[in-house]
Amino acid sequence: MKLLRFGAKGAEKPGLMHEDGTIRDLSGVIDDLAGDTLYPEALAKIAATDASSLPVVEGDPRLGPPIAGTGKFICIGLNYSDHAAETGATVPPEPIIFMKATSAICGPNDPIVIPRGSEKTDWEVELAVVMGKPAKYVSEDEAMDHVAGFAITNDVSERAFQAERQGQWTKGKSCDNFGQIGPWLVTPDEVPDPQDLPMWLTVNGETMQDGTSATMVYGVRFLVSYLSQFMTLHPGDVISTGTPPGVGLGMSPQRFLKPGDVVELGIKGLGQQRQDVVADS
Repeated sequence: MKLLRFGAKGAEKPGLMHEDGTIRDLSGVIDDLAGDTLYPEALAKIAATDASSLPVVEGDPRLGPPIAGTGKFICIGLNYSDHAAETGATVPPEPIIFMKATSAICGPNDPIVIPRGSEKTDWEVELAVVMGKPAKYVSEDEAMDHVAGFAITNDVSERAFQAERQGQWTKGKSCDNFGQIGPWLVTPDEVPDPQDLPMWLTVNGETMQDGTSATMVYGVRFLVSYLSQFMTLHPGDVISTGTPPGVGLGMSPQRFLKPGDVVELGIKGLGQQRQDVVADS
C-alpha cells in the first residue's frame, strides 16, 4: 500500500494512493495514520478494505507528511561509504546518531525555508524507515516485524549552523521545513529489498545526487536493532538512514541553496518530491 495524508497543514486526513492513480479518502476507516493505526494488524485491516469503494479525493490536494504523531526523528550520519569519502570523513565504527526536531517535519512538496542568517543550506535525499510497533532490544531478524513502511525524506541541513558553530549537529538540522517526508508511506510488502533502492536529487534540473541504498554502511535491519538497544522505538518514529554522495558540502567549490531554486528528489518505488526554496520572512 501507499498510504498518505492530504489537506491543509494541521488538518490533514488519511488516504491512500489507489492503483488507478487516484487518492482515496480513508477518514471513514481510520482517524489518522498515527500510533496504533501503524501496527501490523491495523495496516492489514486497511489493506483488506475495498479501496475502489472509498471516496475519490478530487483536485490536486496538498500532501502532508504521511504519518502523524512522530515522537522521534532519528538521523544517521555518514552512513554511505561514498558520501563519507566525498566529505573527507572516516566511516564510523558505530552509527552516528543525532536527532532532528519533529517541528521540522512537513509535507513532501512544502517549501524549503532558508532560515535567517543561513549561509550554507544543503540538500540530502534519504530513505526513511517508519516504525509500526514498539521495538525494544529487538534482533536484526526481528527488526522488519516492527517497521510500518518506508518513505523519502529530504534531510535539509544548514552546514554552518551544523558544524561551524559550537555544540552538536541538531541546530543545523532542525529549522522549520527541514524535514520533508513523503509523498507516501510505502508498506514493506512493496519494498522487497530496502538495500537496493536507486535514489536521486536535482537542483534546478541539474543532477546532484545519483546513488543507491546499496552503499549504506549500516542497513535498515541493523539500524532498527541497534537503536532499539538504547531507546524504545514507537509507532510513527522516523529513522532517516543517511544520504549518498552529491551534497553541496562535498562539492568543490561548495554549492548551497538560494531562494528561487527548485529541488526535486526521489527513490525508486517510493515516489518523488518537489520543493521551492524560499527565504524565511
